[in-house]
Amino acid sequence: MIPQSRLDRLIERFQTVEAELSRDLARDTFVKLSKEHAELQPIAQAAGKLVAVRTEIANLEAMLRDAEALDREMITLTEEELELLNEQIPHLERDMQLMLLPKDAADELSVILEIRGGTGGDEAALFAGDLFRMYERYAQLQRWKFEIISLSDGSAGGYKEVIASVSGKGVFAKLKFESGVHRVQRVPATETQGRIHTSAATVAVLAEPEEVDIVIEEKDLRIDVFRSSGPGGQSVNTTDSAVRITHLPTGLVVSQQDEKSQHKNKAKGLKILRARLFDMERERMDKERAAQRKGMVGSGDRSERIRTYNFPQGRVTDHRINLTLYKLDKVMTGDALDEMIQALVTEDQTARLAAMDDA
Repeated sequence: MIPQSRLDRLIERFQTVEAELSRDLARDTFVKLSKEHAELQPIAQAAGKLVAVRTEIANLEAMLRDAEALDREMITLTEEELELLNEQIPHLERDMQLMLLPKDAADELSVILEIRGGTGGDEAALFAGDLFRMYERYAQLQRWKFEIISLSDGSAGGYKEVIASVSGKGVFAKLKFESGVHRVQRVPATETQGRIHTSAATVAVLAEPEEVDIVIEEKDLRIDVFRSSGPGGQSVNTTDSAVRITHLPTGLVVSQQDEKSQHKNKAKGLKILRARLFDMERERMDKERAAQRKGMVGSGDRSERIRTYNFPQGRVTDHRINLTLYKLDKVMTGDALDEMIQALVTEDQTARLAAMDDA
C-alpha cells in the first residue's frame, strides 16, 4: 500500500511546479520545469484519483458505523458502493506503483540499431534485411526518425550488416528488449526440395548517449584514413575518405566509409563508437547488479536466442516470456511488433515490482 503521505507529496510537488511555470522564468529553468511538469502530470492525476477513492471509502465506512441514522435501503446502497470502490483500489495501487518505478536513465535516449546476418549464409543476410525493414516500418508507426548510418549488402540480397540511428520519444525504452539472436525458420527461395532451413541474425540496440555522457579524449583515439572500397560513385575510390577509429583503452574499432567526406565519416564513426562505449558501461553496471536483476527480461545478452520467426506456421515466439503470436505477417510489417514489445515491457515491470516487494 502506497503511504498517503507520499501521494500528498507528489500532488503538492506537481502543484508547486505548475505554479512556478506561470511565473516569468529563465529559458533553462522553464525547460527543466516543463519537463518535470510533463512527467509529474499523469502521476499526480493517478495519485489524486487514488486519494479521492480512499477518502470516499473512509466516508462511507463512517456512515455505516453510524447505521442507526440510515434506513435499510440506504445501508444497502452504501454497502454496494463501498464494495465497488474497494474493487478499484488494487488496480489504482498497481497503476500508481508502475508509475513510481525507478526509470532507466537511458529510456528517453535515441539508439544505434545494428543488425547482422548470422548463421545461415545468404538466407541469414536476407533475414537481416527483413528485420531491418520491420524496424524501419515500426519506427514510422511510432513517428520516430530512422536514418541509415551504414550498410553492407548481402551477395544474394538483404544485408550482411546494417546500422541505423533511431530517434524520438521513448525509443530505447521499447527497442532495448530487441537485443539478441533472432532465429528464422522458412523455405529459402533457392531451395528446390521445399525443405525448411534455420538461420539467424543478431540485433544490437545501443543507447546513444549525449556527448556529455561519454567523453572521448583525442589522445585515446588512433584515426587511420584509407580509400573506400565499396560503391559510391566515381570519387569514392580516388580519395582517402574512409576512416578507421581505434579506441586505444578498450580496443574498440569502428570503420566508416559510406560518405565521400572524410569529416562526415569521422563524425559517423565517433557516433557509433560513443554508443558502443556507453553500452559497455551499462553492461558493466548491469553485471554489478546481476543478483538484483536475476531472471529479469531484457538482460541484453547478445548470445541469447530471444525470438523465433516460423514462416510455415505463421508464428513468432519470444522465448523470454513464452509468448507466441500467430500473426507473423503483421509482425514483419511492424504492425503487430508493438504487441510483443508491450508484453516484454509489462513482464519487465512485473519483475521489478516483485523485486521491490521482496526487498
